[in-house]
Amino acid sequence: MTHFYDLTVKDIVRETEDTVSIAFAVPDELTNVFEFIPGQYITIDIQLDGEELRRDYSICSQQGETDIRIAVKAVPGGRFSVYANEKLRKGDVLKVSAPEGKFILKPDPENKKNYLAFAAGSGITPVFSMITTVLEKEPESRFVLVYGNKSKEQTIFGKQLDQLKQQYNNRFGLHYTFSRKFSDDAFKGRIDADLVRKIVKEEYAGVDFDQIFVCGPEAMINDVEKTLIAEGVPEEKILFELFTPPEKSEEISDDLS
Repeated sequence: MTHFYDLTVKDIVRETEDTVSIAFAVPDELTNVFEFIPGQYITIDIQLDGEELRRDYSICSQQGETDIRIAVKAVPGGRFSVYANEKLRKGDVLKVSAPEGKFILKPDPENKKNYLAFAAGSGITPVFSMITTVLEKEPESRFVLVYGNKSKEQTIFGKQLDQLKQQYNNRFGLHYTFSRKFSDDAFKGRIDADLVRKIVKEEYAGVDFDQIFVCGPEAMINDVEKTLIAEGVPEEKILFELFTPPEKSEEISDDLS
């Protein structure tokens, strides 16, 4: 049975027009309970309008940070996601489970690896934790991100990613693709087989990626995985995250509609 702990909302940041990131303060006595591996998620248990709701959200904090932060995108009919964006306040207390999940990247300061990730919409949340952790804790490793959204304005963590690109230019490859409002410095359209081939056969030809992470809508995940395997990438190098809870699935699938 899942055990829940009372955590106080320490901070709420408006990331995009319809997305907030929420930081929970972890008291000293629960530090060990809330230690996490990049890619893991927490479950929130809340009573809304007399009904118990449970929602899973990936942790976007860098490993080692004292707070636990998640990102929540509001979608029509998403009861908790709308509540979190419109009514949740600093100082509120929510019931939160310990981190879990197998879509993970285990950092090691001795690693000299090449990582690649394909993320769409709010699928960036676990990947963002991986990126910041690798850049900080694996000084000899490189990370490449291909990130799809409708537009730059709707790109969760866009400012933070741009700052990381400036700070770690030689170790962080950042590639946006927009499906609605195009930009001269980004690809056009969604993440599909053509873009995957362009990344692995042209942009990074000859690079042997040690691990590839894929997070987003199910159709995108299937396209990316099939294309990578067809291009000779061993299946065991590919890890993907399917967000099965209904509200979270809605959040991701809506991002690129």
